[in-house]
Amino acid sequence: MVKFNPIVAALPDTVPFVAPEETERRAGRGFRARLGANEGNFGPSPQAIEAMQRAARDEAWKYCDPTAHDLRVALAAKLGIAPGEVIAGPGIDGLLGLIVRIFSDVGDTIVTSLGAYPTFNFHVSAHGRTLHPVPYAGAHEDLDALADAARTQRAAIIYVSNPDNPMGTWWDASAITRFCDTVPHECLIVLDEAYGETAPPGTLPSTDTSRPNLIRLRTFSKAYGLAGLRCGYAFGHDSLITPFHRVRDHFGVNVMAQAAALAALGAHDWLAEMAATIADGRERIAAIAEENGLTSVASATNFVALDCGGDGAFANHVLQAMMRAGVFVRKPMTPGLDHHIRVSVGRKEELDVLEEVLPAALAAAAERSA
Repeated sequence: MVKFNPIVAALPDTVPFVAPEETERRAGRGFRARLGANEGNFGPSPQAIEAMQRAARDEAWKYCDPTAHDLRVALAAKLGIAPGEVIAGPGIDGLLGLIVRIFSDVGDTIVTSLGAYPTFNFHVSAHGRTLHPVPYAGAHEDLDALADAARTQRAAIIYVSNPDNPMGTWWDASAITRFCDTVPHECLIVLDEAYGETAPPGTLPSTDTSRPNLIRLRTFSKAYGLAGLRCGYAFGHDSLITPFHRVRDHFGVNVMAQAAALAALGAHDWLAEMAATIADGRERIAAIAEENGLTSVASATNFVALDCGGDGAFANHVLQAMMRAGVFVRKPMTPGLDHHIRVSVGRKEELDVLEEVLPAALAAAAERSA
């Protein structure tokens, strides 16, 4: 019999979350509104679309540039750093797997928030590391408790997202900088800024790659509307970036993704317009929630967490009723957060469906909970 890696053999046959496509296949019908994956429902910029069309015609027959040179140079210019201080990868998810592999060993402790982005935990378990979760403080990641855990657990890596997924909350740049100052120098800080483009001014710290234990992650999946192409990037001190080239998938960022991301970076006016559109969408979701007697969590992302007013079981009934009505949403599963559902900003017609469906979903949940 073929031998399995013992770490892999011991893992359950699960994924971090069930894809909406799988849910559609099981139900035998499509969703009317796809509001659960925090995608950029408005699509990419015209510049990115044109670049993809050109790449499909002229470049797709070739292997991609394995170093993503032009994209990295453009990213470095945008950030004001050297090209050697940035690495492109197949979305933040792919980069997280490499980070766990490069900067920790089997059995090392890795600190994160209890209920934070599950794909990171997936990589930690898959590589045989030990996860040490820290509870949220209300709807926020508890920066002080996370830093304390990094010290007491002698953690190899600590993961923080700002703005946060799944709650949409955020810390200002000064709080993040103070947090970084309190984390032991031998512990790598992974700062996930996937929603940075939708955050208010003052959320993201200034770009400074001199800190030797900080890697920051960003993506083209959210505000840029390119989730399907899988392109993200990490930046930090060059001593942290160089090891990626030893173990990465050398053709992991394909021709189409490189071309689209490079063009998207230049669409400054479009990105500003998209950020404003997303902010308007957050306001509408909050208003729909208020009309139905729910409260929303102030968000800096392209989604809004809605407090369903009951416990986790009640929120799950709401979610299931919405799914049956053709609205794809998700919810946190961790106690303390699980009384919320999470609704992505969608197009006007999708939010119209949300407004239509939510009252009946709440009524159905109330009936099941009675």
